Order: sequence, then structure tokens, then C-alpha cells
Amino acid sequence: MPSKTGAWIMISPWIIIGTVLILVPIVILMALYSIEQQRTAMTKLLAEKGAALIRSVEAGARAGRSQAAIDLPSIQALVAETSQQPDIVYLLVTDVNGRIIAHNDPGKIGRYHGRELDLREIAASQGLYYRRPEGKDRDDIFEVFRFFAPASGPIAGAREEAIPDDVFRGTSSQQPAYMIFVGLNREPVASALKSDTRVTVVMALILLLVGVLGVITLLILQGYRQTRATLSRIRTFSENLVEHIPIGIIATDASGSITSFNRAAESLLQIPASQAFGRNTREVMPMQLTNCLERLSEEKTVIEDELSWSPAKDRMVDLDIIATSMAEKGVFMGHVVIIRDLTEVKRLQHEIDRSRRLASVGRLAAGVAHEIRNPLSTIKGFATYFRDRYPDAEDRRTAEVMIEEVDRLNRVVGQLLDFSRPVRLRNSTVSITDLVRRSLDMIKNGADERNIVVETDLPVDNLEISADSDSLSQALLNLYLNAVEAMPDGGRLRVGAARDDGGIVITVADTGWGITKEDMLKIFDPYFTTKPSGTGLGLSIVHNIVEAHGGTMTVDSEPGGGTVVRFTIRETSGARSKT
Repeated sequence: MPSKTGAWIMISPWIIIGTVLILVPIVILMALYSIEQQRTAMTKLLAEKGAALIRSVEAGARAGRSQAAIDLPSIQALVAETSQQPDIVYLLVTDVNGRIIAHNDPGKIGRYHGRELDLREIAASQGLYYRRPEGKDRDDIFEVFRFFAPASGPIAGAREEAIPDDVFRGTSSQQPAYMIFVGLNREPVASALKSDTRVTVVMALILLLVGVLGVITLLILQGYRQTRATLSRIRTFSENLVEHIPIGIIATDASGSITSFNRAAESLLQIPASQAFGRNTREVMPMQLTNCLERLSEEKTVIEDELSWSPAKDRMVDLDIIATSMAEKGVFMGHVVIIRDLTEVKRLQHEIDRSRRLASVGRLAAGVAHEIRNPLSTIKGFATYFRDRYPDAEDRRTAEVMIEEVDRLNRVVGQLLDFSRPVRLRNSTVSITDLVRRSLDMIKNGADERNIVVETDLPVDNLEISADSDSLSQALLNLYLNAVEAMPDGGRLRVGAARDDGGIVITVADTGWGITKEDMLKIFDPYFTTKPSGTGLGLSIVHNIVEAHGGTMTVDSEPGGGTVVRFTIRETSGARSKT
């Protein structure tokens, strides 16, 4: 019996392998054939749909024809109407040089399309063609095109090019030739194809699994089959868990080569797994991380550390690193590194610290401002008294300087109080268009003195919203003054407004000296300024006003490239306050 059992165990693996080797090619061929048939059907379906659309456009053009030539507005209207159908990305008509004469997007008329194709040859053949256009954001487009014949004459209004006779070889007409292109969204059909492909693959796998399991059931003991199935499930679960867990996991073997690199690690380190597998950690991983592994090899303990990693030029990520060694029966097997993204945690900590600082500064500013304002009034009163009392020009000028400086300090104190107190909104229906124009009138003289050209991009219709007119005017003036001061030698100030979902977006752009990346991190901090005479409260006050209106504010700037400030004002009801 032992010998028979041993023979059984020795023979059964070969039988299983032979069965698998027979079933796998058959199942794969069946699956590939089915997938290919589905792809062919998809292509045919899209091509037929495109051809039907082209025929409908031609039929519509002929039906609406009242003369020998079809006028361009009629073609454009027909193209625009037909393109409203679902799954049509674009619909356009060109001449044989590729110049667009009709497009569902009128802004693209006059541009060129399909110049990489031999449109003259295609027009002469009068056949139906299709392709997958190349280019960014065009992967999901299936393009169908052919010779366009809406009538026996030319399209009135379209510029006619001199077309050689040989363009129409094979036809009896010598009329100008046009091409029609239909761009179809292949995503719905492609999604259906993917779904069918998945079903086909699943069915093929099921078929293969059934065949293999049938042989295994006949030849392998029940206990061995159950053990194998259990191990397979555990392995699949472990692989899926490691692959989809939102924490980066990297494993290496004893030589330092990467054996596991999950999706989270790819995302955090911006290193494709295909480039990491099988390579040494020193070749692909950040130096700070490899240093942690070297320390781990020396100390033989668990190491936890934090590091800042820049996967892209303008992006910095804070990472928490936990590394440990793997060993089996005292034999070193490699390292395991766990990576967590602390960027959001750091950002929240920074926001909390900033809020605490702002609260403290606001309370301090309010107290100091009140204490300063009363003596300022006294000083200004005495300075005014001395100016009127002494007729001497020098004494009078000294008193006037004192008054001017007191007024300037009083304005700074006023800004301190504005910043420290909550923004209380007194809402009413505000015309943003009128508000922008009125606020620009206030800085017109200063802009003219510096040779600054002021431009507006405001809609024709009146933009109205429920908001606080005074606070919005103050916010705009602060932004205008910053822009004017950033352009001492002249430039261009552009102010625009547009309706957005649930609010209005206002844009203030200048061509001034811009802001450095280091300063961009601090522009909303109170008392931060790069100007010799600034208080550093302008943008902080604007930020508070925008937040009080339930909006958001962004600043884009480059040194020497100007600054663009965008903020959104949301519909508000009643009085709100923002501390």
C-alpha cells in the first residue's frame, strides 16, 4: 500500500499538469476569439453609426436646398443641430485642404483638421473611413469621415481652393470637394466591450477552473484539494490587501531588491511599480529612505522616521516611515517598509497653529489699537493747535508732518481694528458689475499716474448677488492697491467677473513683479509684507471678507510674471460674521 500511495502521489501531478496544458490553450484561444469578435462588432457599430449620421447631414442639406449651392450658414446650422445627439463629440465639414468650414463649435471654424490625412485621395475614392485620432484627451474618440456631397454645387460662403482635376479621378463631377468628420464618443461602447471582455475572461477562467478542478477532484485527495484551495484564498486575500491598502508597503529580499511595491507606494513616491520591481532600493528609492534601511541593517531594530519628499518639481510630501527586518528561523529575509502620507496632517496642524496665532494676534491688536487711538487724537489736536498758532513756515510744516503721520498711524490702527473684529455682513442685492466699475473709479488717478492700463472683462448682463457691498468694495480696493503698487513702471490691471455655480467668481490680475514661492506660503499671514510701507494686513482682511461670504480665494503668481487673484462670492442670507 505505501508503494501504491507513493505511485499515486507521483503520477497525479503529471496528469494535472498535462490536463492544464491542454485546457489552457483551448480556453485562451476561445476567449481571444470572442474578444476579437466583440471588438470587430464595436468598430462596425461605430462606423455604421457615423455613416448614418453623415447620411442624415447630407439628406438634411439636400432637403433644405433651395438653389444649386448650399449656403454655409445652413450647413453650420445643420451641423450644430445634428451634433446635439448623444455620443457625438464633434461634427465638422472641411475642404480637401483640411480647413474647417462648419463645426459644432463655431470657434473652431477656420482652423484645420485632418491635415495628416491625404484628404484629396480620400475625397476621390468617396469611400467611408474611420480611425482613432491621436492626441491629448482624444483616446475615447472614434472618428468616421468620408467625402461630403450635400448638393451638386459648391457650399456658398466657403472659401474655394484651386483643386486639381485628379482629386476627382473616378468621378464624373468637377465640383469642389468637401470632407465631413464625425467624432463619436466610444466610451459607452468601450465600456460595454470591457464588460463583455470581463465576462468572457471570467467565463474562460471558470471553464478552465472547472476543467482543472474536475481532474483534481478525480486524482487528488480531498484533504489536499481543500488545503490548496485554502492557501490560494489566503494568498489572494493577502495580495489584494497589500495592493489596495491606503498605506505604502515596500518589501525587499536579502540582497535589497524590491519584491513588493503596492499602489499606495507608487502614488506616494511617484515611482511606477514596473520600474521598481527587481531593482535595488538604492536605484529607485529616495536617499532618505535608503539611509533608513542602512541604519536598520546596522541596528537590527524597528526604525520610525519622518522625511520630506519632493516627487514633483512643485510638490512636497511629508512621509512617516516605519521600517523593520524580516527573518525566518534566524535567517535574514529582507526588509519591510511602511509609508504613510502626513501631508494632510501637517497641513491641518499648520491651519490650527495659524488659527491660534491669528486669534492671539487679533486680541492683542484690538487691545493695543484702542490704547493707541486715544493718545493719537490728543497728539493730532496739539499738532493742529501748533500749526494754527505759529505762523512761521518751518514750524507750520513741522506741525503738518506731525498731522500727516498721525493720520497714517490712525489708518494703521483702523486696519488693526478691522482685522481683529468679526466681519459682520449687511447683505443686500449687489450688482457686481456696478461694484467693480465704481471701485475702479477710485483708483483711476493712481493708475493713470503710473501708466497702468485698466481693463475689465464683465458680462453684458448684470451680475447680482446677495452680499455686503461695503466689505466687497473694501476687498477689491485692497487688491487694486496691491496691484498698482506692484507696477511702479506701468503695466496692465485686468478685472473680470463671471457667474459660477451658486455664486460669482471675481478675478484681479496684474503684470507686476509677482510673488516668490517662499512668500506665497505667508501671504495670508497678518503683518507679513514685502513693501517698506505696508502693514501686511491687506490680503488678510480680504481673506476674512471672502470667507465671511462663504467663498474661497486663490492666488497664482510667479516672480516677474504678475499675479492673479481669484475669489468666489457665494449667495448668503441674513447677516453673517467671520472672526
